[in-house]
Amino acid sequence: MDRWGRASKQGPQVRFILAAYRSWFRVEWQGLEHFPEQGGALLVANHAGMLPIDGAVIQYGIEEELGRRAYSLAHHGFWRLPFAGRWLNRLGGVVGHPENAQRLLRDEGAFVVVFPEGAKGPLKPRNERYRLQRFGRGGFVETAIRAGVPIVPIALMGTEDTTPVIGRLRLGGIRIPITLNALLLGPVLGAMAHFPVKIRARVLPAIHFDEPPDQANYSRSLLMDAAEGIRSDLQRALDDMLERRESRWLG
Repeated sequence: MDRWGRASKQGPQVRFILAAYRSWFRVEWQGLEHFPEQGGALLVANHAGMLPIDGAVIQYGIEEELGRRAYSLAHHGFWRLPFAGRWLNRLGGVVGHPENAQRLLRDEGAFVVVFPEGAKGPLKPRNERYRLQRFGRGGFVETAIRAGVPIVPIALMGTEDTTPVIGRLRLGGIRIPITLNALLLGPVLGAMAHFPVKIRARVLPAIHFDEPPDQANYSRSLLMDAAEGIRSDLQRALDDMLERRESRWLG
């Protein structure tokens, strides 16, 4: 294992993910030339799915197509669950903390995947399918500027259809999405079994920043404007991909 706990060899879990990547989801990439050939980059994508597969699609897609490793920043709450943290570490998940991001991006020159929508992405209702949620206050932009790396936006088409949300169940003050998978297969199996939807990944041109890295503070308006610009670029790409798609199963 490397210093982040990621397995250096392909164990059964990784082989299963790669088999699903190649044969179940039949992932197809566009714009791979936009990834920098050297150095780190912060990869920003839309987030979806009750058991999100988007991080794995990007991570193992980059390894499959470019021969480079990528890591995903995940909420620290996963590491409070039994075995979940270790499992995520083995697959390339890292606790989403600024210091971890800086070490990966600046010190190790790695690709790091983040989902600015956070939990709002996977919990979207059906009528907001492929509509990006708010990107917060631009924290991910500050992360990239502070590390001195570009941001590479990635639009994913198909991920929201692998576990489509058909309704919501209210329990107290919590709304729990109900997926078609859970309705057909039950809550446990339905959370893990994804429909064989073809996934397309479109890489947009890298965004570079003129601000010097590792400053004490950055303009909040700069960060929020940049975040909104990236969100708008991704939304336009998703709209175009959705309009061009002939079938969710065949792409």
